[in-house]
Amino acid sequence: MPTSTLVGAPLPNIPWEDRPAGSSAVVWRFSANPIIGWNPIPCAARIFNSAVVPWKGAFAGVFRADYRNGRPQLHFGRSPDAVHWQIEHEKIAWVDAQGVPRPRSYAYDPRLVCLEGAHYITWCDDFPGPSIGLGVTRDFSRFELLETPLMPFNRNGVLFPRKIGGTYAMLSRPSDSGHTPFGDIILSRSPDLTYWGKHRLVMRRGGNGWWQGVKIGAGPVPLETTEGWLLIYHGVSGPCNGFVYSMGAALLDLDDPSRVIYRTRDYLLTPEAPYETTGFVGNVAFPCATLSDPPTGRIAIYYGAADTYTAIAFAQVDELLDDLKHNSEVF
Repeated sequence: MPTSTLVGAPLPNIPWEDRPAGSSAVVWRFSANPIIGWNPIPCAARIFNSAVVPWKGAFAGVFRADYRNGRPQLHFGRSPDAVHWQIEHEKIAWVDAQGVPRPRSYAYDPRLVCLEGAHYITWCDDFPGPSIGLGVTRDFSRFELLETPLMPFNRNGVLFPRKIGGTYAMLSRPSDSGHTPFGDIILSRSPDLTYWGKHRLVMRRGGNGWWQGVKIGAGPVPLETTEGWLLIYHGVSGPCNGFVYSMGAALLDLDDPSRVIYRTRDYLLTPEAPYETTGFVGNVAFPCATLSDPPTGRIAIYYGAADTYTAIAFAQVDELLDDLKHNSEVF
């Protein structure tokens, strides 16, 4: 289904698989999932909740790697096809502007965005306790640590891929120092990526359903469309056996992303496959990245499954927006 709804350069070599025959799902799973399994590199038991981008005709990524001592760090990886990944065995070595090493106590759940010719990484950092880390690379060789953008405790920092109204914009989810049984999505702005303010509420947890009743958080970098910013996000419910992480979507105003135009009433994907329901932390589908091809409207969604695996799901932008419009609940 050709479309020009997505804004951006063509990317015809992204992973893609048509919707399974007989399925009416708006978001469907890759049949080759999971694409990264247990013990993928010598130092890490699990790689999940990671971010990917196109890079020099192929693909690059920043990956959450959970070590055998339980602590996570970020690793760089490359791929010719965005499915089969070669992940470096050494963690990213952060330095400051003067080249002084700035090692991190832990680092997890990265997002990665191309912004003004450089690649910026956000992640959950330790400052002290969960906070948003911000760094930049121009070659995926040198990784420079920038100022901490927001006060702790905070998670799910996601930069927009361009300035909006002359300022940089970031989504986040203020939290606590633990597993956070609450959380809404906030928008913050900055003139220079250093000083942040003008905070605005974007979306609250809740609604008539229960799938996003405990907390919500921004997922991949928002996709610019002709109708608004397409945000894929996670929603968390709290049944008696623990948290369940599902996937939803919202459409935000292009000029004022704190204004929600549409928001999914029902989840788009919830843990059902064995690699989503069973693992280190079962019942988790946590979206962190997308690759998209504007001419076809194809979207590949990268998500962490059960805090163990890396998986891919697919959607077509016009179908997703149509579903948003006809099954929306804004509150």
